[in-house]
Amino acid sequence: MPAMDTWDALRSRRNVRQYDGRPIPDPDLTRILEAARITPSAGNRQYWDFVVVTERARLQRLATVWQGARHVASSAATIALVSPPTKDARDRDILQYDLGQATYGIMLMAADLGIGSGHSAIGDQDAAREILGVPGDHTVEWLVALGYPAGRPLTPVESIDRRPFDEVVHREQF
Repeated sequence: MPAMDTWDALRSRRNVRQYDGRPIPDPDLTRILEAARITPSAGNRQYWDFVVVTERARLQRLATVWQGARHVASSAATIALVSPPTKDARDRDILQYDLGQATYGIMLMAADLGIGSGHSAIGDQDAAREILGVPGDHTVEWLVALGYPAGRPLTPVESIDRRPFDEVVHREQF
């Protein structure tokens, strides 16, 4: 599938939690992972590792780590964002900002390739670490499930359900 332009990818991205079962070609999955890897991070810390899972049995087990992760079981691939221990609250805040950027890099690159994405939190850290082989001092922060949307391909949405531009954007001061 040819790549979209950035504006179309932004308007096409939506949370997808039902997938059609097709696998994601390795070059596309690598491109998505590369988008995560090159995401900017504060002070170039890069406090992250990415664990990509495509094995069906492991995806099904991973879907049990949070009640909102059921879609992971049927995804073509899921990327776990993993972090090392943080020093203090400020370091943790910076980490979460950076992981948000990496998550959006994953989701935007996926949308550009016509691949849907749906994120999930983690409720059971012990289970997530065990399933993914993550060291006990690291945290599995987020999951991003990927797959081709079932029934409704990604297409640019002309009228996105968001607060009006003039209500959200303030120029010079609030």
